Amino acid sequence: MSYLSASQKAVAVCAISAALLGCVGIDLDTQFTRDEELHAAIIDQSEDRFSEIDPLYISDEVKQYIDAYIDPRDGTVARVDKLQDLLYGEEFLNTQYSSEQTHTAMEAFYAGEGNCLSVMNLYVAMARYAGLDANFQTVDVQPSWDRRGDLLVLSQHINASGRISATRDYIVDFTPEILLQQLTSKVVSDRSARSLYFNNLGVEELIDGNIEQALIFFKNALFLNEESSIAWNNIGSTYTRLGNKKFAEYSYQLAFSLDDNNATSINNLARFYRRAGDYALAREYEKAIERFNDRNPYYHFAQGSIAFGNEDFDLARQSFQRAVRLKEEEPDFYLALAAVYKRLGNESEAQLYSDTAGSILAMYDNIYQPSNEKVKIIDSTTILRKSSPGISIFAPGSRTNRRRSN
Repeated sequence: MSYLSASQKAVAVCAISAALLGCVGIDLDTQFTRDEELHAAIIDQSEDRFSEIDPLYISDEVKQYIDAYIDPRDGTVARVDKLQDLLYGEEFLNTQYSSEQTHTAMEAFYAGEGNCLSVMNLYVAMARYAGLDANFQTVDVQPSWDRRGDLLVLSQHINASGRISATRDYIVDFTPEILLQQLTSKVVSDRSARSLYFNNLGVEELIDGNIEQALIFFKNALFLNEESSIAWNNIGSTYTRLGNKKFAEYSYQLAFSLDDNNATSINNLARFYRRAGDYALAREYEKAIERFNDRNPYYHFAQGSIAFGNEDFDLARQSFQRAVRLKEEEPDFYLALAAVYKRLGNESEAQLYSDTAGSILAMYDNIYQPSNEKVKIIDSTTILRKSSPGISIFAPGSRTNRRRSN
């Protein structure tokens, strides 16, 4: 399913964290200016409406559970490893991934499952009690869409990180594919993570059709973080369903003004203007998205995946190659091309692309010291920086290496 066509067919909401496509911004001048009166009417509360809910609270039972396994004499790395055991070990909590519901730390503890924000609530709370430095961080990962009724939910990502020493950090994640994330990570405050928690609750209520409750949660998310582009987009989707066109348009526009990579808000605005009968303005926004998609490697990857599923392997090859040209360091693109060439009967070319994907993964894996599956120890003295030598990646079929600074 392509991002553009799908977003034109349904209201899209972002489910977890900040928009992280890693592309240049959308080239569009909306001529938006903040309206303080409208702004105050939307965020119409002076305090957190759910102060009794603490996503990071853990009970004495959980603390005793930690104390029984982590010794006060354990060093920092030992504590990180033991905490990993407690959360993910089969003989302990054996926490599983589930995208269905966002939990507090205690809810995740008893449920034994949760989405990435839920489990990071539990991890951060347990880690801090165990004497570890632990923070939430957003990370760039491949965008993932999921249809929920007549909504499209864009699921993005948050994990946790902490300092071990002056030159060593750790990151903990639900997914094993965390090799490239630290290069694009951003630590966020507990307040921002709390805002994301209520944003998620709002999305879940919107999916269930509880529009008024969704509105309450989104308002609270924005009270906690007025700069959340995702929450503004989502409250815009809510106002659209409530028929409040003025608030919906303002919310979508503010979402884009806060993050010019927020393609979801522009798609929603294009749909908004088309419904309102302003076809010229709708087309202007649609063209901006088309230009953005043309520069977005993951859009071309999605197009290639559709073509591959339809067994149009020539079109799939063209789309995947375009994705590679736009982002050379994404191993999934090379693996996709390997699959295409295998289906085309070109085993040698398939092997070249597969080898290139392996080389990229190996190159980035050298940044990390080996650790357990969901935890990586990072030595900052070896992490590639903007001032580091460029990464050289050999793309099969090209005559020379292409160098890109990172």
